[in-house]
Amino acid sequence: MIPSSPVAQRGRLRWLASWATPVAALVAYLAFWPVPADPVAWSPPKDAGHAGAHAVNQKLAGLQQITLGAGQVGPEHITAHQGWLYTGLVNGDVLKFSPDGKTREVLANTGGRPLGTDVDAQGRVLVADGVKGLLRIEGSGATAKVETLLATVDDPVAGDPLRFADAVKVGSDGTLWLTDASRRFGVLEWKSTLEASVLDILEHSCTGRLIAADPVSLKSRVALAGLCFPNGVAFSKDGKTMYLSETGTYRILKIDLAKLSLTRATQGMMNTPTLSNAISQGAATVLVDNLPGFPDNLVAGAQGRLWVGLTKPRSPVIDFTAEYPILRKLTLRLPRFLWPVPKAHGHVVALDESGKVVDDLQDPSGAYPETTAATEVDGKLFIQSLNAPFIGWMNYSGPSSK
Repeated sequence: MIPSSPVAQRGRLRWLASWATPVAALVAYLAFWPVPADPVAWSPPKDAGHAGAHAVNQKLAGLQQITLGAGQVGPEHITAHQGWLYTGLVNGDVLKFSPDGKTREVLANTGGRPLGTDVDAQGRVLVADGVKGLLRIEGSGATAKVETLLATVDDPVAGDPLRFADAVKVGSDGTLWLTDASRRFGVLEWKSTLEASVLDILEHSCTGRLIAADPVSLKSRVALAGLCFPNGVAFSKDGKTMYLSETGTYRILKIDLAKLSLTRATQGMMNTPTLSNAISQGAATVLVDNLPGFPDNLVAGAQGRLWVGLTKPRSPVIDFTAEYPILRKLTLRLPRFLWPVPKAHGHVVALDESGKVVDDLQDPSGAYPETTAATEVDGKLFIQSLNAPFIGWMNYSGPSSK
């Protein structure tokens, strides 16, 4: 064998160096570059996929459309009240429209991202705005009064800011209930509800809170902490039970409000109970677990139905890396288009008050993307979405309909 010349050897070394430097830089970046989240290890339930009661179907395909105006997308939550429907849109508009879609008006623009909505006893529209906090709208158009009810929480720490107001619901006694989905990742900071929620779910530090506020004094308190991206809220017919979707754990909780008021924290100086306290003291149970997607809004429907939307199907990557925080940190260092965000798959589910699936509607094509829930009105089912450019609806008379 003829030895290589010194010139050839130097050439090979330069060639290796030309590759080694960028490879080393890439490895260092993937291993050490700072990321905004500090992932926590947890053990998700094994994904059963779209099987059994959630077997793939086409019942949600081919939705009829109510067109929206220029710049209006993302009817994230739809509230029905006295023959009218209300929803918030990405551009900040809060829209009031008739079930046939022929009459509509913009009540006001919040200047933020209106998410959950409800209507109080005086007919005023309440809005959980991901940027602004809890708002109340009185009137409409140029004369509309938009009032900020809560931008911070009073108790246990006065002036504690809301970062991701997500859902609002008026209780049977008038109490205003609000979910603050994350104390770590705010909509204002990340300029997107989707990006903030992805960061929170990948971190899984469970900093979400359930807030209760007096409707007159507006004094607010954290009623329940330690929630993994708390999202939609609904009540049982008698108003004594709250249903709460916990997006980050693929489940829906059932909360006894009377027992919750008696639940006490077992650690710490401040008496703010965590979810684990509520479960151990009998105030909270799991209504349904191991859903095949990320549960979002909850809406009470006809005949005791409770509708939940699954915005996205489960991600095998997110589930696999759940127990390995270092892998989730590595994921967050990848370009955004490589993040493990599942493809669109339209999916809304109706449950009864025991958690049994009574209907399951899907559109695997995801033509109506990021389905957040469904609202029943006058024989129609209105579908909600984070990003759709129209309001989708279908005729619906109950689980036996095709």
